[in-house]
Amino acid sequence: MLIRYKKSLEKIAMGLLSFMPEEKKDVKKLQETIKEYESNPDWHLYLWKEEDILGAVGLRVEDGINAIIQHISVNPSYRNCGIGKRMINEVKEQYQTKYVVSTIDEIEEFYQRCAEVEEG
Repeated sequence: MLIRYKKSLEKIAMGLLSFMPEEKKDVKKLQETIKEYESNPDWHLYLWKEEDILGAVGLRVEDGINAIIQHISVNPSYRNCGIGKRMINEVKEQYQTKYVVSTIDEIEEFYQRCAEVEEG
């Protein structure tokens, strides 16, 4: 299930976001990203929790109509288990009444694969 990021989960969130290619385990870049999620009302970060926290998904709202998934990461030990797909589906469900949910280019291929699996 998705849970909203809070400051007490900062280290876990940074660890998960460090798996994103654009973050490249650069601590300063990770801190800037987390600070943006904490301070910008248009940026929303969620963590995926089962027994433990296994993934993170972050989005930003643009123009009051689009919710763009800009970060998605799953603990490497739990990849290929459908967690990324479940995170995207839950974000789409939570935001569908307010925004059109889409992704940035780097996530687009993953997002499309999730949609194909859903349809097929």
